[in-house]
Amino acid sequence: MEFSTERLTIRPFKSNDLHDVFNIYNNDDTCKYLLHDKWTHENMQELFNKKLENGELTKETTLSLAVVNNTKVIGDLSVWYTDMKDTVEIGYSFSNEASGRGYATEAASSLVKELFDKFNVHRIQANLDARNKASQKLCERIGMRKEAHFIQDYWNKNEWTDSIVYGMLLSDLNLRELTEGLH
Repeated sequence: MEFSTERLTIRPFKSNDLHDVFNIYNNDDTCKYLLHDKWTHENMQELFNKKLENGELTKETTLSLAVVNNTKVIGDLSVWYTDMKDTVEIGYSFSNEASGRGYATEAASSLVKELFDKFNVHRIQANLDARNKASQKLCERIGMRKEAHFIQDYWNKNEWTDSIVYGMLLSDLNLRELTEGLH
């Protein structure tokens, strides 16, 4: 799966992307709300190899995509099927340098369109740490609806955390595009 937006190329990872991806994940702020700790020089190759292996979306495998601006990887998109029929979950991380320029919105918005168009999914969801306000705003900007807020339901990094679930159907995407077209 590879596609482009106005400013970005979204494609499977390549071996020479390692240092750009390390730059994303070797950051306490970026990893604060993720399920894993920040990458280190000792584990970066092993963790990056998993992204290299995830080049296609199947019922059994996760898809990992590089978000490239010019020649630099500025983001990482992930997609995997849940246990529910025709339902996928998305995840994303972006470098601090890319923040505030609309790249995450551009990439995630294009990703959900591709998933509805090419994979014919019924539902797309995102599960996130409730403290991650930037992630909540991103979900809302791309047309997802907040569907649940669970209180202290997830044990992560030695503490109980709240989680929030966002979701969308193709009809939500079509409605968003229709209302944007009216403005």
